Amino acid sequence: MYVRALCNEIASYAGTVKEPVYTVFFGGGTPSVLTPDLLKKIMDTVVTHYDLIPGAEISLECNPGTAERATLAAYRSIGINRLSIGLQSACDSELKILGRIHDNKQFKSVYYEARDVGFDNINIDIMSAIPGQTIESYENTLTEIVNHDPEHISAYSLIIEEGTKFHDLYGDDNSVIYTHKVNDLSSHSNTRCDIPSLPDEDTERDMYHMTKEILSSAGYHRYEISNYAKDGYECRHNSVYWTGGKYLGFGLGASSYYGDNRYKNTSDLGEYLEQKGKRYDLIYIDESSAMEESMYLGLRMMKGVSITDWRKRFKRDIWDVYGKELRKLITDGLIVTDNDRIRLTDRGIDVSNIVFSNFLLD
Repeated sequence: MYVRALCNEIASYAGTVKEPVYTVFFGGGTPSVLTPDLLKKIMDTVVTHYDLIPGAEISLECNPGTAERATLAAYRSIGINRLSIGLQSACDSELKILGRIHDNKQFKSVYYEARDVGFDNINIDIMSAIPGQTIESYENTLTEIVNHDPEHISAYSLIIEEGTKFHDLYGDDNSVIYTHKVNDLSSHSNTRCDIPSLPDEDTERDMYHMTKEILSSAGYHRYEISNYAKDGYECRHNSVYWTGGKYLGFGLGASSYYGDNRYKNTSDLGEYLEQKGKRYDLIYIDESSAMEESMYLGLRMMKGVSITDWRKRFKRDIWDVYGKELRKLITDGLIVTDNDRIRLTDRGIDVSNIVFSNFLLD
């Protein structure tokens, strides 16, 4: 029933989209739990109703505990050409802390089987600041991943979010660069003493800098705060978000940004099925909100924000809107202007959340 509603939603918005489609992303959870036949049905709906360009980037998020050689081969046969594998850590004890259903051996099996069946564009997700994680264990994860030679690596820091069991254990005293939500601690009871303490702030910072050093020396360039790629393998889909591009999201709880509005699907499965996949909420984005977002998303990219593109988009000069803030951040050594671009310095990347807060308009 769910896939039927999803396909109905995909088809129902085809008439509003005239532009060609450059990326398709199966994500937002664990889409690899669906059978290849169901994924094919979804992919066929996209191909039927939209102008999917030749060579489009078609990604699938994959949990190593839910894939095997036959399913990986089936993914390739239906057109998926980029795989994003959620390893998180090469240390099995850390995976248990996170409640992951796979171990490192399963990950390696899935990774090399994916290579065997033809995947030549693979991302691996890893995580730092895991409870009990040490500099040594994190360095081992980085080194092992580099030795696998994927095309792309996403390196996130754990943040403790409300509504998770980690939040019950650790509270709010955790500050990191990027959010990666943890939902499961099923193998542990809900008491603080059952799991190790979080790495301290200095250790977390050392992990953060180690990521850049090891991946850079291995030939991965950092193109976004938490993302590293070999030349030509930057994630096209995620780059749409960071540069303010338009996108349609389909499925339970999905978000879209099209025209001047955001659309947010219901997260209630019963409502979604009853509406046969129709969108549930419309959120108008005013100019101030759009300008704020363009800065804190655009500055996540290492190339920064284009002054010319910003003027074309908003019909205003960026210095007229943010001149005071930009000049202060330049004086503080947190951003620089580089020809037509404004970008973070290395120091600015370290305190990016503080930098971004300067662009909130009253």
